[in-house]
Formats: sequence, structure tokens, C-alpha cells
Amino acid sequence: MPIHVSRCSFGYRRREFVLEDLTLRLPSGCSVLLGPNGAGKSTLLALLASALRPSAGSVTLGDLDTRRRRDVQDYRRIVGWLPQQVRPVPGLRVREQTSYAGWLKGLSRQEAWERSRNALQQVGLEELADRPTAHLSGGQLRRLGIAQTLVHSAQVVLMDEPTAGLDPAQRRVFRCLLDSLRDQTTFVVSTHQTEDLAESYDSVILLDRGRIRFQGPIRSFLDLAPRQVAQERRAEAVYADLVAGEV
Repeated sequence: MPIHVSRCSFGYRRREFVLEDLTLRLPSGCSVLLGPNGAGKSTLLALLASALRPSAGSVTLGDLDTRRRRDVQDYRRIVGWLPQQVRPVPGLRVREQTSYAGWLKGLSRQEAWERSRNALQQVGLEELADRPTAHLSGGQLRRLGIAQTLVHSAQVVLMDEPTAGLDPAQRRVFRCLLDSLRDQTTFVVSTHQTEDLAESYDSVILLDRGRIRFQGPIRSFLDLAPRQVAQERRAEAVYADLVAGEV
């Protein structure tokens, strides 16, 4: 069941819109959300997560509409969100914070506690389950954040720069995690990294200045590159051309 964004606009306070009249239907599988700084990626993900409400238009998932207060709780049980900043909860240990995230999503305390173990195993933090979250490194906090989005078995998982602060080995773990869950969960991952797109994602959404410049399968995106461009540079070349074409 895809999230549908219909003629959505949003602006912070009374400034000009960050997103304007945007329409988007998220495909199943793994989608990568590309775009330069200030393109509106984080704002779009926050709208998809129901953390923000559109100034105009709608964000819906089936019969659930984020503009209706009575729908928001059910919507958030289906949608997981990893924002850019993952903060430790004072006084909680790693497994406790993961479990707490599941409880906030509507799981019982016992079920959240039981599921937290598997979520931590998926991100390679099971050995740190009893460590205070305040003692985690930046990369470990990112992995904790990913575990928090997985603990309640969300149907849609939104991740804003999830590999920021992760070393190459940890990024490989993240890619393996996507591969293992892509058949049961829809992922939307915001990133600045264009390498390995073909291996990690099914489709591309390119956002620039609050507007969709490209949406489609990864192969269609890569096919836009000139023939003389090396395979490993095709995504980078297409990205640069599409963004430069709107300057």
C-alpha cells in the first residue's frame, strides 16, 4: 500500500514554500531520494512521516490521511521514520530505548521488549544492548535509530541520511539490511551518495528546489547518462545534469 502525496505544499512559518504543488506516489521496494542541500528532502520525509502537516494538499496511506487527527496514530503505526538527528533518551540503555520506540508505536511493553532484541541484531548492536545510549558513538546512534524504525515491523520505513556517520563496513551492513527486508517493507532513503544505486535501490526520486525532477526505475535513471560515461559514474553524471539543467 503506497503513500500518496497529492498537490502538497509546505512552507516554514510565513516564508516561501519549500515544497509546492507536489504530487508523488511512492513505489514498493527501495527508493532513493536524491537532491542537493535545501532541495526539500528532509521536509518531504517529515511530511511522509506525519511529523509535519501540509499547508495545502494531502498525504494519505490507504484511507488514512495525516490531516485528520484521528488517523495520525494508526498512520504512525504503519510508517517508521529515521530523522537526521538520533538522540539518546537520558537514563535508557540501548535495548530499553529500542523497546521504548516500539511501545510509542502501539506495541505492548512485553511485545516491544521481545521485538527489540531482533531489531538490534539486524543492525549489529546486540552486543551493546545493555550500554547506556548516552555512551554510544555517532555511528552507533545511527544504527540505534535504524533499529527503532524496525522494531514495530513498519510497512513503510523513511530514512533521512541513514548512512551519515557510518564507516564503509557499517554501510555494507546497511545495504545488506535493505536487501533482507525489501520484499516485506517499502523503504525511502534520502542520501547524497550516488555510488552503488543500482545494487541498493529499485527506483529514484530526484528532488530539487521543492519539485520532482525525476521519478522512475533505477535503470531508466541510469540510461539517461551519455554512453561514454563509465558505469560507476553514470548515476553521478545523470544527477549532475538534471540538477544543473534547472539552475
